[in-house]
Amino acid sequence: MKFVQLAKTLKEEGPAPVYLIEGDEAYFRDHAVEAVRAACAITQPALNDVRLEGDSLKGEELSKLPALLLTLPFFDEKRLVRIYEFYPSERDWESYLKPYCASPCPTTVLLIVNTGGKKGADLKRKGGVTFVDCGKETEETLGRWLFGVVSRAGLSIDGDAASLMVRYCNQDAARMKLEVEKLSLLLGHGGRISREAVENYVAKDVEYKIYELTQAASRKDSGAFFGILNDLMEKGFDETAALSALCSHFRTLMEISDMKGSDAEIGEVLKIKPYAVQKNRETARRLGRERVRELYLALYSLSADMRSGVCAKSGALSAAVAKIFFG
Repeated sequence: MKFVQLAKTLKEEGPAPVYLIEGDEAYFRDHAVEAVRAACAITQPALNDVRLEGDSLKGEELSKLPALLLTLPFFDEKRLVRIYEFYPSERDWESYLKPYCASPCPTTVLLIVNTGGKKGADLKRKGGVTFVDCGKETEETLGRWLFGVVSRAGLSIDGDAASLMVRYCNQDAARMKLEVEKLSLLLGHGGRISREAVENYVAKDVEYKIYELTQAASRKDSGAFFGILNDLMEKGFDETAALSALCSHFRTLMEISDMKGSDAEIGEVLKIKPYAVQKNRETARRLGRERVRELYLALYSLSADMRSGVCAKSGALSAAVAKIFFG
């Protein structure tokens, strides 16, 4: 299940015996653990909330795990065992975890909390394991989740404001939660978050500003371009990164202008969202296929000259800007 479904499942069904909480979104992982802990209603954490590190569970220590999981709780109805970054091999799964998952202790809740990506048995496909996906969510899912966060903070939010906040925060759930807390202080209980409030008070993620920079370059909006570029430079962005972002943007435009297929099919190949493909297609058509290719080749050449020391960083970026706006 997705993280956003966990609270409802816990409320309706109670905690499952064994969870794999895995994904690269730290905010979701941490809050999934807290949600399960709350559902267990543990009043004696010193006795009934055990935390282990996966690296320590090897050899003899791993063989002791089943006995640990079968230990009864003291003064509570449930006992929680949390294991962080635990990637058992298939052999370890068969020897120690599979028998337990087939007949788990009814008073123990086992949480395996992983960032993912490491070698080991594919626990999310194993019987008896409830998988909670804490990976990055889509903009649409995060927008729906944001409505709940805003409501619990005593606020309301417009639909376009929610979408904008997701993009400003680069789909980072922790950042969105902090921005909602800030807006709660600014707007007061019962306030409504409008698009204007997001634009005025929510800090833009660097990646979103880079997106704005490349879009300003595509439409030859020099005022917006230099304003965004100066802001990025003040925050530690340098000429190399700016030229790289511009080069990558026009490469994507060139690839999309050369490809056939639906927005979804091209998005899957290029690993970008169908909506982004649609907007880039519109930009490429407006600029023209030959102009897009000309700009990409020119920017790539300048980037290569900069990396090889033929020209300085500032000179390469200045030449790129001149090519985009005046070439």
